[in-house]
Amino acid sequence: MLLPLRRYAKFSGRARPREYWMFVLFLLLCYVAIAIVEGAMGLGATHRWFQHGPWWAAAGYSTRGGPLTGLFTLAMIIPHVALSVRRLHDTDRSGWWLLILFFPIIGSIVLLIFFIMGGTRGPNRFGPDPVEVGEPEFR
Repeated sequence: MLLPLRRYAKFSGRARPREYWMFVLFLLLCYVAIAIVEGAMGLGATHRWFQHGPWWAAAGYSTRGGPLTGLFTLAMIIPHVALSVRRLHDTDRSGWWLLILFFPIIGSIVLLIFFIMGGTRGPNRFGPDPVEVGEPEFR
């Protein structure tokens, strides 16, 4: 779960599907824990907080996280993007495929399929197969 944090901004190489999905599980568990802590401390984003706080309140968002959620999200953007690029490399695709997210529904579905797919066997243009190199599955 924590292997992508050790490779914080490493965009080269390949990442196995298990590495990607374990990190997604780690993020989900962290967001749940942060929501509980923010709720207990009274830092959760309420409708009143949005009326006096951020500019996106006019857009009607009322279920955003509080300040701890924002800080955690900022800290996790780079490792998540780097891991996503390495996951695409494992399927022999360029990291530029992440830009398909600008097509809201179709892009998300296409990337989900790419992330679920198994990687290419053997070395590809982005490096050796992580299975053959013996990279750890769990850490």
